[in-house]
Amino acid sequence: MQTPATDVTVVIVNYETRDDTVACVGSVLSYLGGVDAQVVVVDNGSRDGSAAALRAAHPGIDVIEAGENLGFARAVNRGAALARGEFVLLLNPDALMLEHSLPRLIRFARENPQYRIVGGRTLRADLTLEPSSCWGAPTLWSLSMYATMLSTVFRRSRLFDPESLGTWSRDTIREVPIITGCLLLIRRDDFIALGGMDEDFFLYGEDAEFSMRAAARGMARVVYPPAAIIHTVGGSSAGSSKGSMVLAGKVTYLEKTWSPRRAAVGVLLLKTGVAVRATLETVTRRANRPWTTVWRRRADWASGYPHAEAALFGRPLPEPAAA
Repeated sequence: MQTPATDVTVVIVNYETRDDTVACVGSVLSYLGGVDAQVVVVDNGSRDGSAAALRAAHPGIDVIEAGENLGFARAVNRGAALARGEFVLLLNPDALMLEHSLPRLIRFARENPQYRIVGGRTLRADLTLEPSSCWGAPTLWSLSMYATMLSTVFRRSRLFDPESLGTWSRDTIREVPIITGCLLLIRRDDFIALGGMDEDFFLYGEDAEFSMRAAARGMARVVYPPAAIIHTVGGSSAGSSKGSMVLAGKVTYLEKTWSPRRAAVGVLLLKTGVAVRATLETVTRRANRPWTTVWRRRADWASGYPHAEAALFGRPLPEPAAA
């Protein structure tokens, strides 16, 4: 086996986030702590001068100009194809690496090879917990709680909101079902063995499917809290394209990881949850009705990707991924 040329390849997908991405790369390079890192930024056809700004600010990194918005999964695979590292680290462009975190993450992964995918702790700008670094896997029970809104009424309840993993503050080492793509470390050989990210996904859901595909191969996923980032989660209402994309990702996840009959029930529960929320907006006469918009667009997202990509963005259906 060929010896890796470097410790880790950091893959960042950029789309119209020039300043955030420049800062993100800067935080990685500032806190290497002796780690030999290759940084690859895939720019998804940004029109804000991202590629030029990144090359000017950080001339030693690799910038790939995709020329169009590939979405997350395809862009990650494009970046990982250039990887020279022993590990591949997926990092969101709206993240800032904290001091010591990268070397701690690499050291932990090397010292604990039983864990094949390693995540960390995500924090808000004020250093309070931002819990989206990991999730529980969807089940018929968790989707039933969504459909009845009990997961919203009893947020972070282990019983009624199990996908949130309860009130656990991500402050202990713990195996989890799903590591999100905002901070995900995997050996390059394992990434290749898994076939990379599923390119049927456009945005949202692909990291969940990736984690569960790894689980099916017996690859343990773990959160290591001493590795932390500040993660600025973009605010977006459920009625925007984001809401429909999130649901398209959930539908695609169910159809790819569950049996057809079980997936059909799961999709019905998702639709029910949206319908209940839209009805409440009407009853309470809310001025802003994001769930009503999502409900009206259910034909666009209820079949999942890749149909949703074409329906939501007016794009042609992508070519099937190469085997």
